[in-house]
Parts: sequence; structure tokens; C-alpha cells
Amino acid sequence: MSNTATAPTSSSPATPAPGGGVGAMIARQAIVDGQQSVVGYELFNRSRSQVEHTAASDVLLVFTALSHAGTEELIGKMLLFVNCTHESLSGGHLELVNPDKVVLEIPPLGHAAMEEVQARLPILAALRERGFHLAFNHQVLESAYAPWLPLADFIKLDISLLPPEQLAVLVKYAGRQSQARLIAEKVETAQQFDMVSALGVQLFQGYLFARPTVVQTRLLSPGQASIVQLLNLLRGQASTDAIEEVLKKDAGLAFNLMRLINSASLGLTREITSIRQAVLLLGLKKLFRWAALLLTAARSAGSPPATGQTAVVRGRLMELLANEFMSPEEADQAFVIGVFSMLDQMLGMPQASAVGLLNLPDELSTALLERSNVHGRLLNLVEACESGDDDSFDQAAQALPLTSQQINWAHLQALAWADAITQA
Repeated sequence: MSNTATAPTSSSPATPAPGGGVGAMIARQAIVDGQQSVVGYELFNRSRSQVEHTAASDVLLVFTALSHAGTEELIGKMLLFVNCTHESLSGGHLELVNPDKVVLEIPPLGHAAMEEVQARLPILAALRERGFHLAFNHQVLESAYAPWLPLADFIKLDISLLPPEQLAVLVKYAGRQSQARLIAEKVETAQQFDMVSALGVQLFQGYLFARPTVVQTRLLSPGQASIVQLLNLLRGQASTDAIEEVLKKDAGLAFNLMRLINSASLGLTREITSIRQAVLLLGLKKLFRWAALLLTAARSAGSPPATGQTAVVRGRLMELLANEFMSPEEADQAFVIGVFSMLDQMLGMPQASAVGLLNLPDELSTALLERSNVHGRLLNLVEACESGDDDSFDQAAQALPLTSQQINWAHLQALAWADAITQA
């Protein structure tokens, strides 16, 4: 709806991103209150190879923003304003977000057809009933759109299009006929800010406050064969064990799932610490939608890179060793720690920044970054197994209740498991 960011708000095919994976250029512009505190961000797709704004581009924009594997959180806990097409409003991608934090910017129909306004009313009402906020431009104040007006949480007023006298009339009418909060957009000067503030507008967007900032988004790219296998299992309503097994065999899948499930966008009140927890919490239907979107965003690729393969071996080895003296839940966590121990290499950023993307509980982050708990000591042992350094191996093994026979057998099992995945 907003045209403050002048580049096209469109999608493009996924492009290689720094540090591996795929990504897109996304611009983010702040929406502020009268004290210039940020209350939300509007997203714009800045990828250059396609200019058409479609339902597919809406889906991919939201999904990429939610799953972004970069040092800067695109959304956080602020309101997220997303331009929509009417065709995208029934898209399953909206089920992957916390609706309380999402504002869907609904475009006008381009003509005052009362029949079409009425026909689209049930879809808009259902979205609002689910908890999404709805925003419209000033045309929602026209009589043809009267059925939509009670659904408006925000009305955006483009001050580059509306003369001051018309703006004053619209502000008064909106105050009488709706409960919507008004946003003055394209505010570029202090005089414009003073003018709309005097009219009673309390939210603002424009170059006076912030220009759109562009972020090169990244998704850690899993193997397409793994995604297809996951989709087939989900479509067949396979067991949690079977689904978990596929997720645990691909470091990219595991990272992207944990990234999404622990992001602020889902609004969860507790951190998820294992793949099994993530599967059970998200459920088969949402997991299928997530995997389908991930397949859309992923680039074509061959076998998984060596780094991802090593990460999977680490995860499996840590899981097998943890099973010798830990609970099943702690063994699940050990797998996650092993896989994510190579995030710095997979994402091309410092390990502390990479781990911070996952919002993991302190005990898991401590294991990855400080090695000061039992999972951290287990990770030291797994790395020593890779290095061939006998002194490091002996020192790491002595810190854990494991025999050399247990360690060597588990290592052989983990390598054989990973080899079987590659051959498959």
C-alpha cells in the first residue's frame, strides 16, 4: 500500500546469499509514533529480477522475513506491515506467523463495485477473527467500502496525494466512523509532520523519520531431495519418528525449523530445544506448509556441502553418546547442539551471532559457546574424535562417563549413518 519505498514490492527467484544458502533483498521502513518510537516495520521486496507484485511474492516475502538467518532480526517483536494482494490473503503462509504481530495491508479493488466489496468481506472478517490486524488506504473511507471500514485497525493517509483540506475532512470522518489508528505516510518535512499532528494523526511513516534500510536476507539451503522426502512423509501423515529422522539428516532443514519455531513471529512462551518438540508443536499441517515454502525458496543444489555433512555426523554422534548416560530429552538436545556447532561455517558469521539467531535456552547456548556444561564437554569430545589428536581425545573422554569402546563404536555408527544418507 505504501509507496514510500520506491523500489518494486515484488518477489524474485531465490539468489545465493553470503555464507551459503539463498536469500532476497528486503527493505524495512519504520512506522513511528509522535515521540518517534518505532511501533512497527513495513517490508518491501527489493529483489530486482521481477517487478510483478503477486500472491506468490507476498508468500515468499513473509516466509523469507520469518526465516531470515542473518545477524539482524528483521521483525523481532514489532508489528509487521505486509502489502498483500487479495489472492494471497487465503495463503497458508499466514498460518506460520503470530497473527497478533502482523498487519495485512489490504489494497483497494480499483473500482467501486459494491458486489465485489461484499464478496471479499468474509475473507477479511475471518482474518481479523483469527487475530490479524488490517490496514487500508484512505479509499476505505469512501461509501463503496463501508462494509470494510469496521474491520480497519489502521488507515494509511498518503499526504503526497491528499491536499490538506481533504486530509482534514478524512481525519475527522475516520474519527467519527471507525476505531482505526491513522498513519500519515510519505512524511518528508517537519512542516508536514506538524500539519498532520495538529489534525490528530498519531502514527507516521516517511523519509523524515527513516528511509528504508535494505537487508540481504539468507535462508540456510537444505537439500531439495530432503524437502521432497519430508513433504511426502507429511502428505502421508507419517509418524513423528519418521518425520524427525528426515529433519535430523539435513542440517539446513534442522536449522531453518528451529529458527522459525523459536522466532518471535510465532509468539511462543518457551524455547524449543529439540527437533521432536518442534515437530509436535508445529503439527503436520503447518509443517507441510513450511516445507512447501522452503522448497519454493531453496535453490537447486546437488549433494549437501561437506560442512553440512560434518554437522549431521556431529549431531548423530552426540546423540548416540548422550544416550549412554543422559535422558532421551537430553539426547535430543545433544543432537541439536552437534548439528548447530558448525553454524558459523554454514552461515558465514561468528558463532555467537549464529547461535543468537535461534533463541536457544541458556544451557544449550552455553554448550555451544562456552563448553562449560556436560553438553559442552560432549561437544569437545566429538570435535576431538574428528581431529585425530590423541591428547585432546584422552582429555575430553576423561571428563565424561564414557569408555573408549563406547566412543569408538558410536563414532563408527554416526559415520555409517551419514554415509547411508549421502548414498540415498
